[in-house]
Amino acid sequence: MIKNYLGQVRRIVFSFLVLCLVQGLSAQSFLHTRGKDIVDETGKKILLRGVGLGNWMLPEGYMWKFGNGGDRPRKIEKIVEDCIGHEKADKFWKSFRENYITEADIKRIAELGYNSVRPALNSRLFLTEGDNNIFVDEGFTLLDNLISWCKKYHIYVIIDMHGAPGGQTGQNIDDSPNDEPELFMNPKNQYLLERLWVKIADRYKDEPTVAAFDLLNEPLPERTGAAEKYKLQLVTLYHRLIKAIRTVDKNHMFTVEGYNWSNNWSLFDIPMDNNIVYQFHYYCWSKPDNLNSINQYLVKQQQLNVPVWVGETGEKNNAIYFATTQYFEKNNIGWSFWPWKKMATKNTPYSIKMPHGWSDIMAYSEGAAKKVSKVAAEKIFDELIENIKLNNCNYFPDVVNAMFRMIPLRVEAENYGDDGYLKSYFVKDTVFKSAFYRTKEPIQVNPFGKDSTEQAIKLAKSEWVVYNCKALKQSQNNVTLHAKALSKTAEIRLSINGKDTDLKIESTKWQDLNVNDQPFNTGENQIKVFVKTGNIQLDWIDIQ
Repeated sequence: MIKNYLGQVRRIVFSFLVLCLVQGLSAQSFLHTRGKDIVDETGKKILLRGVGLGNWMLPEGYMWKFGNGGDRPRKIEKIVEDCIGHEKADKFWKSFRENYITEADIKRIAELGYNSVRPALNSRLFLTEGDNNIFVDEGFTLLDNLISWCKKYHIYVIIDMHGAPGGQTGQNIDDSPNDEPELFMNPKNQYLLERLWVKIADRYKDEPTVAAFDLLNEPLPERTGAAEKYKLQLVTLYHRLIKAIRTVDKNHMFTVEGYNWSNNWSLFDIPMDNNIVYQFHYYCWSKPDNLNSINQYLVKQQQLNVPVWVGETGEKNNAIYFATTQYFEKNNIGWSFWPWKKMATKNTPYSIKMPHGWSDIMAYSEGAAKKVSKVAAEKIFDELIENIKLNNCNYFPDVVNAMFRMIPLRVEAENYGDDGYLKSYFVKDTVFKSAFYRTKEPIQVNPFGKDSTEQAIKLAKSEWVVYNCKALKQSQNNVTLHAKALSKTAEIRLSINGKDTDLKIESTKWQDLNVNDQPFNTGENQIKVFVKTGNIQLDWIDIQ
């Protein structure tokens, strides 16, 4: 009994340390903007670090491993109905939405150190389509539940209009019915969007757990021509929505996104409200890995004197996760990782196990003429309901630790600090610029391995790099460096929080250099690699 009690105490203390170290929240209060910062009612700065609750109220086909026949909610719904019939499909969706995100998810999100969630809404769950548009209870009930759980665990909610009436992109991500951005083509859809937002705002006007209203997700892509046709309507629509919402809600922040997947801010000239956050989305999909510049957003941040936030980032690997959150936070930018969980993956915090026989459902979504039998399909979809529950999902701590830069973790060599020359690195040739990764800086980053998916840095004698990471508690950890000499031999000095260890690299082939029982402090830690002799290539540093 005593052992169990002590275990419970340790878990409580651990969760408390995570909350204090990573987010610093206690009781919630309304958030508002103050210059370039988001602050609470006491004036304390809050950096929003969260996860996107995608695939819950707006299912996305790629998270189901579906083809074009199941790329958006209405098509996924058709597949389910084709397989198990209308009545059972209705029951399936009710159960799916009740189990995909539950209190257990929110509790876990808080335990891991996140302080916010961004639920992606489909307007069809809140307001019917067609001629006689009425509000739907189910969507509001789901949102009510989410907000009550988030209030309990001190998590902020950014309500994201991911699928507006008619669709704001003409693509699958917003459930567009006809592959056109009909929100901008039919005035009625804008009226319905305004009506829905006013309903939401009035419902939560006195709820400080709601941090902000994300008025429109990723409107008007350029590649389809939608931006060129309709972009001049966007700011006008934002002004209309803000004015309407302010008639019922004076408290909440707004966050607005540029056109072309959130990222073209050329139409933003003056702040649209005195409590507004500007948002972009950040995905690094180039090969070899590279970090996209955010300078254009920093310039706008300076011009408009407003907070900037990354509403979506992720869908890549741990090296990118470590680098991007470090990059954002160095520039006073919060972030929301996308998504919290999806099926059969290793690059999200949680992964849903693929049901037995799911490949047959996938084949049907890709155009296979023969669908699975009704009996078999019912069994498959019943298993999916079980698999989406958090306790049945696979957890990947390395993903979470990478985005928080929290040990235990592996730090890729190219992810040295963001404090610049003579602070995060020293190299002799500062005119040279890297051809790969962080291309505005002079550290040589070289891809290698199969398909150039790995990267390493080159350092010469007297050159050095510094890495930053966090720890939840003071500890002794084993450290491994993966490196090789580029000369016959080389020697480096590893410094961890001021404790020096000299290491010899005696091979031009990759080798692991192990240093045990190194001191790490609660909170911030610094690791420095200094080349004493020779030239080296450094791949990663592993801290366990």
